[in-house]
Amino acid sequence: MEFQEAVTRLRIPRTIRKGAVERHHMQTEKHKWNILFHRSSSSKQKTKPSEIPVEFLCPVSGTLMKDPVIVSSGHTFERACVQACNTLGFIPTLMDGTVPDFSTVIPNLALKSTILKWCTDYSLDPPNDKTTLNFFSAEKLVHAKILETQQQKPKHPKKNEDQDAGTGIDHLVTDLITHDTWSSDDSPLQLKSTPSSCYSSPSSSSADIRAFNLNPKEEEFVRKLKSPLVFEIEEGLISLRNTTRAREDDTRLQLCTSRLLSVLKPLIISRYTNIQVNSVACLVNLSLEKINKIKIVRSGILPLLIDVLKGGFPEAREHACGAIFSLALDDRNKIAIGVLGALSPLLHLLRSDESHRTRHDSGLALYHLSLVQSNITKLVKLGSVPILLDIVRSGRLGRWVLLILCNLALCPEGRDAMRDSGGVDFFLGLLKRRELKYESAQEICVSVLYELSHGGQRFKGLARAAGAVEVLMQVENTGNDRTKKMVKRIIKILT
Repeated sequence: MEFQEAVTRLRIPRTIRKGAVERHHMQTEKHKWNILFHRSSSSKQKTKPSEIPVEFLCPVSGTLMKDPVIVSSGHTFERACVQACNTLGFIPTLMDGTVPDFSTVIPNLALKSTILKWCTDYSLDPPNDKTTLNFFSAEKLVHAKILETQQQKPKHPKKNEDQDAGTGIDHLVTDLITHDTWSSDDSPLQLKSTPSSCYSSPSSSSADIRAFNLNPKEEEFVRKLKSPLVFEIEEGLISLRNTTRAREDDTRLQLCTSRLLSVLKPLIISRYTNIQVNSVACLVNLSLEKINKIKIVRSGILPLLIDVLKGGFPEAREHACGAIFSLALDDRNKIAIGVLGALSPLLHLLRSDESHRTRHDSGLALYHLSLVQSNITKLVKLGSVPILLDIVRSGRLGRWVLLILCNLALCPEGRDAMRDSGGVDFFLGLLKRRELKYESAQEICVSVLYELSHGGQRFKGLARAAGAVEVLMQVENTGNDRTKKMVKRIIKILT
């Protein structure tokens, strides 16, 4: 008994000691893991960077980009800065001496997500509306850069002239805060498409910068057009119209400034006949300069011109059709013109009893606008197909209307509308009666029929009922090579 009691007394301390050691070991391990966790979590936190990566900064503003976009030349800018440069006609020279091309803009989503990830990794606030430039702030910044560019130019020897020019530029740049304006035309419009590259070349950049120099002619026109006297405004517009007819020098480019255009803007909707007619004619003349076309559309005057199409004086409507045709030659303007609602009034004027020039220019404008898919869809929804077919039947403006119909036949909705309106029988009838007054009309009619032939069984039924095979075999003997190829394919579908 004594021996067992002694053993029991000896075991108690051993158990206590063993538990104490285990508890100590667990606490040590826990402390060890705490240290490791602390070290691992702290190692993930990065120190704040000393500077922002240069590729994250806009070359114009020098700030972290919120909405980066890639322009045609491959450079990346903040969207607001590109919009401001386009509005003011300013193209900066970058640090490496290259000149960007602002003709097209594509969102740079990859760079945008990279910037956001970089901000998250370094626990920085991502760019937001408070820390980045909006359009108006960017516009002020571009104004400052324009002034800086002007100040870096060598001064003229005459002191007084330098001081006068400097103040004039300051006043002009202040007026440029109001947006650009529009242009229109007296002389015959040439059917030439405008290459987008011409807006971003170094020569066009220097030409845009020259527009900020003080121009005595511009000062005189602005003074007259701001006059409270109607007769003085009319005199100023007639003089401006005659001046902008000239093609020898760069007068149109020099006068198409935001200051002059902003003065012309309210005159377009004037209720005085001579003021409205001459102001729209001046815009036509200014729009003949390639560089001016994009400025004019971005100025916000298109809705006013469209109002003139709808309810202006007859001669003003004629000039407005010419202006929209001229502006539609630039591919970048086509979608904007359609979106703002020019298609419906142009279609109305095409079928109206207006002057031949009004109908001719409205037809040319619709043809160029129908080269864009979005405008084709709008024209079909406006019910243009039966209207255009009726115009061809009447024998007026057949060539341009046929070309518009050819463009409309490129989309499924347009083909359906033509088949519903008797287009198959109509075009076969033109070919059968040989009423076409020009050689290319035959090829246009066959092109439309070839597009309609993709209508399956419905086309076959309509074509066979109209005697298509016999008519097409006659055309095959007289047509050119392209016409013959299309005729053979149509006959193959029918047989």
